Amino acid sequence: MSSLRRNSFKKFYSLIVLPSSMKTIPFTLPPSTPPVVRRQKSLLDAELGANSAPNSPKISQVKRPSVEIPGDFALGTIDPTLYSVIDEDDNTDYPPDHLGRIWFALEYEADSEKLLVTLMKAKNLPSKRGGCNNCDPYVRIFLMPDERRYLQSKQKRKNCNPKFEESFVFQKALEERHLKFTVYDVDRHKKHIAMGHALFPLQPLCDNKERVVTSRDLEREVLDTPFHLGELKLALCYNDHLDRLTVCILEGRGFKNNDEFNPTDSYVKVSLLHQNKTVKTKKTDTIKKSEDPVFNQSFTFKVANEFMDTSSLTMTVVQHHGPHKDKNLGRVIIGPFMFSRGKELECWNTMLAKPREQISTWFNLT
Repeated sequence: MSSLRRNSFKKFYSLIVLPSSMKTIPFTLPPSTPPVVRRQKSLLDAELGANSAPNSPKISQVKRPSVEIPGDFALGTIDPTLYSVIDEDDNTDYPPDHLGRIWFALEYEADSEKLLVTLMKAKNLPSKRGGCNNCDPYVRIFLMPDERRYLQSKQKRKNCNPKFEESFVFQKALEERHLKFTVYDVDRHKKHIAMGHALFPLQPLCDNKERVVTSRDLEREVLDTPFHLGELKLALCYNDHLDRLTVCILEGRGFKNNDEFNPTDSYVKVSLLHQNKTVKTKKTDTIKKSEDPVFNQSFTFKVANEFMDTSSLTMTVVQHHGPHKDKNLGRVIIGPFMFSRGKELECWNTMLAKPREQISTWFNLT
């Protein structure tokens, strides 16, 4: 009986003592800290509250930086005046009747006969429609004496001081040539109005391999080509019944001699073109040792009446150099509005208006 109690007591004792022998594990919560942004906001509010005047605006109305970096400082705003480009020509005084000024750069490669023209900007262009900046300009560039072909810039809207920054390439020799810049404005009726012209001689660029940056004032009118290449007298006649176009090369005068030591030997090439493609070419006899040659030769071409609006004539005066390569002195292009202007266009239209009648006149070589 006593042994039974002793065994039960041992069991009971083990059940009571076992929990007291377990090891306790300590557990603590980390202390809570306010967010950094809130702390900065409270500090900012405290500073504004301490330094605010009685009539100062409320804290909620104060504009804070748009970017905040926690634990660091707020970024400031960018001052655009630090990065603005100052134009040295802004303080230029222009006369009251000034038509404007254009800036451009020129670079010539003599080996490849390539002229690079960079149209930079224009300033003080007149506002034709009143008010300020009521001008829609663009620029046409001619390589004189050829006024039929030109390169054109993009149009700038409502700007009397446009910046173009466009480049153009002419593949021509610069002997006896110059550049002509013509600035146009487009009015509300889509009419193109010439505002002014500027000329620049290209002869000094032949020996200059560096880039030249310069400017020119616009003028209302410019003189004709300052380099006189000579004149050629022609006679034209068209027979609409026979579809026959007759060209008479009569005489020339003032042909410029490229060789000052030798007299001029010249002849004329007559080419018929259809849509700028040469159909047939004929030439006169060579007149020797004369700057005022007399040719008196005629040539006929078969041209149907329906093709007269897309056909043209090119008369090229050539200087003959014997065994050496011949050189062109100048040319005359006569045809419809698509190919010619001025006196050449007038002669063509008169020839068509008066069929079977000979129309003769003098033409300047270009």
